[in-house]
Amino acid sequence: MTRVIPPDAFDEAVQALRRGQLVVFPTDTVYGVAALAENAEAVTRIYAAKNRPRHMAIPVMVAEPDRATDVARPLPGFWALAEAFWPGPLTIILPKTEALSPIVAAGGDTVALRIPDHPLALALLRAVDRPLAVTSANLSGQPPTLTAEEARDQLEGRVAIIVDGGRAPGGQPSTILDLTSEPLKILRPGPITWPQIAEALKMTR
Repeated sequence: MTRVIPPDAFDEAVQALRRGQLVVFPTDTVYGVAALAENAEAVTRIYAAKNRPRHMAIPVMVAEPDRATDVARPLPGFWALAEAFWPGPLTIILPKTEALSPIVAAGGDTVALRIPDHPLALALLRAVDRPLAVTSANLSGQPPTLTAEEARDQLEGRVAIIVDGGRAPGGQPSTILDLTSEPLKILRPGPITWPQIAEALKMTR
Protein backbone atom coordinates (compact mmCIF):
# COMPACT_ATOMS: atom_id res chain seq x y z
CA MET A 1 0.00 0.00 0.00
CA THR A 2 1.41 3.35 -1.04
CA ARG A 3 0.94 6.27 1.34
CA VAL A 4 0.62 9.85 0.10
CA ILE A 5 1.87 12.35 2.66
CA PRO A 6 2.01 16.17 2.80
CA PRO A 7 5.35 18.01 2.63
CA ASP A 8 5.34 18.81 6.35
CA ALA A 9 5.44 15.08 7.11
CA PHE A 10 8.48 14.41 4.96
CA ASP A 11 10.44 13.09 7.97
CA GLU A 12 8.47 9.90 7.30
CA ALA A 13 9.95 9.87 3.82
CA VAL A 14 13.46 10.33 5.21
CA GLN A 15 13.03 7.34 7.54
CA ALA A 16 11.58 5.24 4.72
CA LEU A 17 14.59 5.96 2.51
CA ARG A 18 16.97 5.05 5.32
CA ARG A 19 15.11 1.75 5.71
CA GLY A 20 15.69 0.96 2.05
CA GLN A 21 12.19 1.79 0.83
CA LEU A 22 11.24 3.73 -2.29
CA VAL A 23 9.99 7.31 -2.00
CA VAL A 24 8.49 9.57 -4.66
CA PHE A 25 8.83 13.36 -4.51
CA PRO A 26 8.68 16.35 -6.86
CA THR A 27 11.76 17.80 -8.51
CA ASP A 28 12.22 20.86 -10.71
CA THR A 29 11.35 18.79 -13.78
CA VAL A 30 9.02 15.88 -12.90
CA TYR A 31 8.20 13.64 -9.92
CA GLY A 32 11.05 11.24 -9.18
CA VAL A 33 11.28 7.88 -7.44
CA ALA A 34 14.28 7.56 -5.15
CA ALA A 35 16.33 5.12 -3.13
CA LEU A 36 19.62 5.39 -1.26
CA ALA A 37 22.30 5.17 -3.94
CA GLU A 38 24.50 3.11 -1.61
CA ASN A 39 21.79 0.48 -1.06
CA ALA A 40 21.94 -2.01 -3.93
CA GLU A 41 18.78 -3.83 -2.84
CA ALA A 42 16.82 -0.58 -2.69
CA VAL A 43 18.05 0.48 -6.13
CA THR A 44 17.02 -2.93 -7.47
CA ARG A 45 13.51 -2.11 -6.28
CA ILE A 46 13.49 1.01 -8.48
CA TYR A 47 14.13 -1.13 -11.55
CA ALA A 48 11.37 -3.53 -10.49
CA ALA A 49 8.87 -0.79 -9.59
CA LYS A 50 9.27 0.93 -12.96
CA ASN A 51 9.81 -2.20 -15.07
CA ARG A 52 13.00 -0.38 -16.05
CA PRO A 53 15.53 -2.26 -18.20
CA ARG A 54 18.58 -3.15 -16.12
CA HIS A 55 20.99 -1.78 -18.74
CA MET A 56 19.71 1.77 -18.14
CA ALA A 57 21.74 3.52 -15.44
CA ILE A 58 19.95 5.62 -12.81
CA PRO A 59 21.03 9.23 -12.18
CA VAL A 60 22.12 10.33 -8.72
CA MET A 61 21.05 13.49 -6.89
CA VAL A 62 23.02 15.15 -4.11
CA ALA A 63 22.24 18.08 -1.83
CA GLU A 64 25.53 19.97 -2.18
CA PRO A 65 28.36 19.89 -4.74
CA ASP A 66 30.77 18.58 -2.09
CA ARG A 67 28.67 15.44 -1.76
CA ALA A 68 29.43 14.51 -5.37
CA THR A 69 32.73 13.09 -4.16
CA ASP A 70 30.78 10.45 -2.21
CA VAL A 71 30.04 8.65 -5.48
CA ALA A 72 32.11 10.31 -8.23
CA ARG A 73 35.60 11.50 -9.06
CA PRO A 74 35.59 15.18 -10.04
CA LEU A 75 37.33 16.06 -13.28
CA PRO A 76 38.75 19.43 -14.38
CA GLY A 77 35.90 21.88 -14.84
CA PHE A 78 33.49 20.13 -12.53
CA TRP A 79 33.67 22.64 -9.67
CA ALA A 80 33.25 25.59 -12.02
CA LEU A 81 30.17 23.99 -13.59
CA ALA A 82 28.70 23.11 -10.19
CA GLU A 83 29.17 26.66 -8.97
CA ALA A 84 27.60 28.11 -12.10
CA PHE A 85 24.62 25.81 -12.60
CA TRP A 86 23.75 23.89 -9.42
CA PRO A 87 21.10 23.66 -8.20
CA GLY A 88 19.61 23.61 -11.65
CA PRO A 89 18.97 21.74 -14.89
CA LEU A 90 22.50 20.48 -15.63
CA THR A 91 23.34 16.79 -15.26
CA ILE A 92 27.08 16.13 -15.21
CA ILE A 93 28.57 12.73 -16.06
CA LEU A 94 31.70 11.84 -14.07
CA PRO A 95 33.71 8.67 -13.38
CA LYS A 96 32.05 6.77 -10.55
CA THR A 97 33.87 5.64 -7.43
CA GLU A 98 33.84 2.17 -5.89
CA ALA A 99 31.47 3.53 -3.24
CA LEU A 100 28.63 3.63 -5.76
CA SER A 101 26.75 0.38 -6.20
CA PRO A 102 27.39 -1.03 -9.70
CA ILE A 103 23.65 -1.48 -10.18
CA VAL A 104 23.14 2.31 -10.14
CA ALA A 105 25.58 2.67 -13.04
CA ALA A 106 24.13 -0.40 -14.82
CA GLY A 107 27.59 -1.95 -14.77
CA GLY A 108 29.25 1.10 -16.33
CA ASP A 109 32.06 3.22 -14.96
CA THR A 110 30.33 6.62 -14.89
CA VAL A 111 27.54 8.29 -12.95
CA ALA A 112 25.16 11.12 -13.91
CA LEU A 113 24.91 13.72 -11.13
CA ARG A 114 22.56 16.62 -10.49
CA ILE A 115 21.28 18.94 -7.76
CA PRO A 116 17.59 19.72 -8.37
CA ASP A 117 16.37 23.30 -8.08
CA HIS A 118 13.29 22.45 -6.02
CA PRO A 119 12.91 23.34 -2.32
CA LEU A 120 11.22 20.10 -1.27
CA ALA A 121 13.68 17.90 -3.14
CA LEU A 122 16.60 19.82 -1.65
CA ALA A 123 15.15 19.61 1.86
CA LEU A 124 14.71 15.86 1.51
CA LEU A 125 18.25 15.36 0.16
CA ARG A 126 19.71 17.41 3.01
CA ALA A 127 17.70 15.55 5.63
CA VAL A 128 18.67 12.12 4.31
CA ASP A 129 22.28 13.33 4.00
CA ARG A 130 23.10 10.64 1.45
CA PRO A 131 23.23 10.58 -2.36
CA LEU A 132 19.96 9.33 -3.80
CA ALA A 133 19.42 7.30 -6.96
CA VAL A 134 16.52 9.13 -8.61
CA THR A 135 14.69 8.59 -11.86
CA SER A 136 11.29 9.65 -13.14
CA ALA A 137 8.33 8.29 -11.15
CA ASN A 138 6.55 6.44 -13.92
CA LEU A 139 6.41 3.01 -15.46
CA SER A 140 9.01 2.67 -18.21
CA GLY A 141 7.56 3.75 -21.53
CA GLN A 142 4.76 5.75 -19.90
CA PRO A 143 4.56 9.55 -19.61
CA PRO A 144 6.49 11.19 -16.76
CA THR A 145 4.35 12.30 -13.83
CA LEU A 146 3.88 15.91 -12.73
CA THR A 147 1.61 15.40 -9.69
CA ALA A 148 1.36 13.03 -6.75
CA GLU A 149 -1.91 11.71 -8.17
CA GLU A 150 -0.31 10.87 -11.51
CA ALA A 151 2.58 9.14 -9.75
CA ARG A 152 0.18 7.11 -7.61
CA ASP A 153 -1.83 6.06 -10.66
CA GLN A 154 1.29 4.47 -12.14
CA LEU A 155 3.18 3.28 -9.05
CA GLU A 156 0.47 2.37 -6.51
CA GLY A 157 1.74 -0.52 -4.41
CA ARG A 158 5.21 -0.30 -5.96
CA VAL A 159 6.59 2.46 -3.70
CA ALA A 160 6.25 3.09 0.03
CA ILE A 161 5.57 6.84 0.13
CA ILE A 162 4.68 9.68 -2.23
CA VAL A 163 5.36 13.18 -0.92
CA ASP A 164 2.70 15.47 -2.38
CA GLY A 165 4.50 18.70 -3.09
CA GLY A 166 2.02 20.02 -5.62
CA ARG A 167 2.52 20.10 -9.33
CA ALA A 168 6.12 19.78 -10.52
CA PRO A 169 7.16 22.65 -12.80
CA GLY A 170 7.82 20.23 -15.64
CA GLY A 171 9.05 21.61 -18.91
CA GLN A 172 12.39 20.85 -20.49
CA PRO A 173 14.56 18.04 -19.10
CA SER A 174 18.04 18.89 -17.87
CA THR A 175 21.03 19.30 -20.14
CA ILE A 176 23.32 16.25 -19.87
CA LEU A 177 27.03 17.00 -20.19
CA ASP A 178 29.58 14.19 -20.44
CA LEU A 179 32.64 15.51 -18.65
CA THR A 180 34.49 12.21 -19.27
CA SER A 181 34.61 12.62 -23.06
CA GLU A 182 37.32 14.44 -24.97
CA PRO A 183 36.23 16.79 -26.32
CA LEU A 184 33.36 17.45 -23.94
CA LYS A 185 30.00 16.35 -25.28
CA ILE A 186 26.39 17.32 -24.62
CA LEU A 187 24.44 14.06 -24.65
CA ARG A 188 21.03 15.71 -24.27
CA PRO A 189 20.34 19.36 -25.08
CA GLY A 190 18.41 21.25 -22.43
CA PRO A 191 18.07 24.63 -20.72
CA ILE A 192 21.84 25.00 -20.18
CA THR A 193 23.43 25.72 -23.56
CA TRP A 194 26.92 25.03 -24.87
CA PRO A 195 27.88 28.75 -24.88
CA GLN A 196 26.93 28.95 -21.18
CA ILE A 197 28.99 25.85 -20.41
CA ALA A 198 31.97 27.19 -22.34
CA GLU A 199 31.75 30.48 -20.47
CA ALA A 200 31.70 28.73 -17.09
CA LEU A 201 34.74 26.65 -18.06
CA LYS A 202 36.77 29.57 -19.39
CA MET A 203 39.08 29.66 -16.36
CA THR A 204 39.56 25.90 -16.17
CA ARG A 205 40.15 24.80 -19.74
